[in-house]
Amino acid sequence: MTSKTESKPYRVAVIPARGGSQRIPRKNIRLLDGKPLMAYSIETAIHSGLFDRIIVSTDDNDIAQIARGFGAETPFLRPADLADHMTGTTPVMQHALRYLIDNGQRPDQACLIYATCPLLTKEDLQNGLDQLPNATFCFSATTFDFPIQRALYIQDDGKLAPMFPEHIGKRSQDLVEAIHDAGQFYWASTQDWFDEEIFGPKSTPLLLPRYRIQDLDTEEDWLRLTQIMALKNMN
Repeated sequence: MTSKTESKPYRVAVIPARGGSQRIPRKNIRLLDGKPLMAYSIETAIHSGLFDRIIVSTDDNDIAQIARGFGAETPFLRPADLADHMTGTTPVMQHALRYLIDNGQRPDQACLIYATCPLLTKEDLQNGLDQLPNATFCFSATTFDFPIQRALYIQDDGKLAPMFPEHIGKRSQDLVEAIHDAGQFYWASTQDWFDEEIFGPKSTPLLLPRYRIQDLDTEEDWLRLTQIMALKNMN
């Protein structure tokens, strides 16, 4: 039970959704199962009940209007120098947090949620938040579906070569299982968003099953996601 001297932490979600996605044009508002893609992230954040504000950071007026229609706020338009394909996650989040701080609303904790994760659940967000007392960042992660130590590549001369020759002959069960960033969410305190690295030594991953993770970089990725959504709806 919360005592009279304790106050509920002030938390915000920030969902980046720029207008200039290159490989899948207008990806963030492309319809998936009849709904704009980013609407899934907005609704998951709302249904989690974890956030005092849910903000979509965009440079695009059409995206901003759609975001508001699904219950998010768009109190600013992201400047062009933070809306190109080279801009990383951290500067976008820091820009949103500076806006809030400058307007007298410094969050205690903030979660960046990608606009491209319709399989994310409110339980994932809660489980990520639960890790913060013992970590600077908590981010979604998943396992590789094949041992990365046995990767191959094609050299400049066209010949095949192992990326890690010392491991190429080993059995899968004898190799350390590797994980990677799943691109779903990133939790941290506001201070740590400015002072720490997302993938630093004090960060912790929240492992999610591979079947709920789908990159969206190509039309093939989009097709696979529509198939996953169809199966999800059937179940």
